[in-house]
Amino acid sequence: MNAVLDRRAILKAGGALTVAFSVGLAPRGAAAWTEKPVATDEVATFLSIDAHGAVTVHIGKVDLGTGVRTGFMQIAADELDVPMARVTVIEGDTALTPDQGPTYGSLSIQNGGVQLRAACATARRELLRLAAERLRAEPASLRVEDGVVIGAQGRVSYAELVGGRALDLKVDTNAPIKPPEARRIVGRAVPRVDIPDKVFGRFRYVYDVRRDGMLHGRTVFPPALGATVETLDEGSVRGIPGVVRVVREGNYVGVVAETEWAAIKAARALSVRWSSWAGLPEQARIWEHVRATPVAQVQVTSDRGNPGEAIRGAAKTLSATYDFPIHSHASMGPSCAVAEFAGGRLTVWTASQATHNLRKQLGLMLGMPIEQIRCIYLEGSGCYGRNGHEDAAADAALLARAVGRPVRLQWMRQDEHAWDPKGPPHLVDLRAGLDAQGNIVGWESEAFIPKGAGGNVDLTTAELAGLPRENQIHPGNIIHNLAVPYTFPAVKTTCHRLDSTPFRPSWIRTPGRMQNTYANEAFIDECAAAAGADPIAYRLRYLPADDPRGREVLERVARLANWQTRPSPQSDRSGEILRGRGVSYCKYELVRTYVAGVAEVEVNRRTGAIRVTRFWCTHDCGQMINPDGVKAQVEGNIVHTLSRTFKEELTFSRSAVTSVDWSTYQVITMPEVPEIIVELIDRPTERPWGSGEPAAAIVPSAVSNAIFDATGVRMRSIPYTPAKMRAAIQGA
Repeated sequence: MNAVLDRRAILKAGGALTVAFSVGLAPRGAAAWTEKPVATDEVATFLSIDAHGAVTVHIGKVDLGTGVRTGFMQIAADELDVPMARVTVIEGDTALTPDQGPTYGSLSIQNGGVQLRAACATARRELLRLAAERLRAEPASLRVEDGVVIGAQGRVSYAELVGGRALDLKVDTNAPIKPPEARRIVGRAVPRVDIPDKVFGRFRYVYDVRRDGMLHGRTVFPPALGATVETLDEGSVRGIPGVVRVVREGNYVGVVAETEWAAIKAARALSVRWSSWAGLPEQARIWEHVRATPVAQVQVTSDRGNPGEAIRGAAKTLSATYDFPIHSHASMGPSCAVAEFAGGRLTVWTASQATHNLRKQLGLMLGMPIEQIRCIYLEGSGCYGRNGHEDAAADAALLARAVGRPVRLQWMRQDEHAWDPKGPPHLVDLRAGLDAQGNIVGWESEAFIPKGAGGNVDLTTAELAGLPRENQIHPGNIIHNLAVPYTFPAVKTTCHRLDSTPFRPSWIRTPGRMQNTYANEAFIDECAAAAGADPIAYRLRYLPADDPRGREVLERVARLANWQTRPSPQSDRSGEILRGRGVSYCKYELVRTYVAGVAEVEVNRRTGAIRVTRFWCTHDCGQMINPDGVKAQVEGNIVHTLSRTFKEELTFSRSAVTSVDWSTYQVITMPEVPEIIVELIDRPTERPWGSGEPAAAIVPSAVSNAIFDATGVRMRSIPYTPAKMRAAIQGA
């Protein structure tokens, strides 16, 4: 994957610094480092041009299957005026790429792509300057075609201009980028470069890494989350051919073998007696547990007027509580990593979406300087947040250190479901007051969510082994979108940050933003129903006059879905199959991407079965690099979140997770996917924003509102199972 070259040797040979890379190929050669800038203010950090004019992009963000690799190639090719076929990408390699933060929060294009574009614009300006000197012309009189600068006096290629020099100059964030009318690749639908190899089975994932002398490892997890080792009989696996070693460090237990099957058999056969532990709350009383958890911090996310007084004096008052359960990441492929120690250095091949952070965590755990650790990104099976990939990397590193050979470590299915970090339980209380005309005069909400710190999920490996770790509770930054995008005269939104949470928490797609938007957008529908108003017209009543983009996505989704203006619920709710539609709106984090959606549902009154038949979505993420990629992200958000809305819920006993496979932790199936209609709003003169998360935020509330429209019954507790729906209808 990375053929590491000596920079000085290349420069002496007359070529620019470049690093050979082939997307998706398994790594070969020794784990090593190259001398290369990685500071985010250096052009050479982000790109290089070789003696043949090929461009290599180095980016700290990684493609988790979302298509951003193609987007980065489009940005570089367009800004430099070279064919996309001449651009390759190195991503997430801590020795070769800048630390641009983890790949999360829909920030890959918005931040990482913008930084890359600035570097490319700076490079292009410098190349034109060099060409003008060579051709004795003014830079403004020159044009570039396929990496060749052309003027009246002649032409010169980028490769010729480099002249044995790297692009050693600072990134100028004010360097002029191409105007929309000059772009030929950005803004166009471009097929993803990774799809052909994935379709035809040629793509190489982290699971496919092989190293000379590599062994296979498995972690032996405790049967209870807090259990400790009492006795361990290494002799219990001596009869299994190929077993190399049993590794124990503290309460971490692992096995290493010559083959993967031998490692699996040894992990199953190893005799370990564990202590008993039953420290989890009762699942049936999870929300009582959440409310009883000590509060570590109170964060007020919006505060205007005196909503308490306004609600007390209102003509009509409403209150509701919405809850969102604990979720697993439930990655389709279990977490995997390969670790190798050589020459006092550690190299880890990993699907982590935060390789630079993982490097620091491994350094802390192992007591190594981070300069001696290299993390190389290779795609896994996707994660939608920090799942078990970091833990698998730590497992592999611990075992490789113990045996002195490269180790490939893969979790089993039950390990992934039981031990990946979880999306924490999320509870929101809401209150509102309406005047005699149905206007909202006061709004209050309180969310109960874990406290947050830092940007890493604690490593289970370090915890079990008793090795140094950050020992922080996560995730942070899940308070967004509790504050509403509407201009209520009096409003206060408060987050109670809890001191603890039952499971090791992590981010899962649209963390916090989904849960808070769900509560807000369902509750404003409750207010609209109480006011006898159409749900879309009611929202438009409160959108800020100086924010027309929010109004536009709502008005356009109404046209897209052929919305019939009327109050909700439907007046005719007879028959066994009830039909309805519901709307939802989100301005992501109140500062970027605008999304609106309409869900259409059918509810079987007798069985409680709910089916989403169609889902319409309008989406404004500013300038789009690849509209086809944006559309795929929106569709993926909708499908994934419908799964979370109807199917997914962690189950557990007092000691352990019990939903450890696909029958006990169910996800959406293809026949359950509705027709999805997406309308993208392109704004080529605006800043590009993210599309990897925002559309997910509107799905649960749109579904909740559609169910109410169909049945007149409010569903406030996800997942919306047939049993819950049937009980609600019967109760009503």
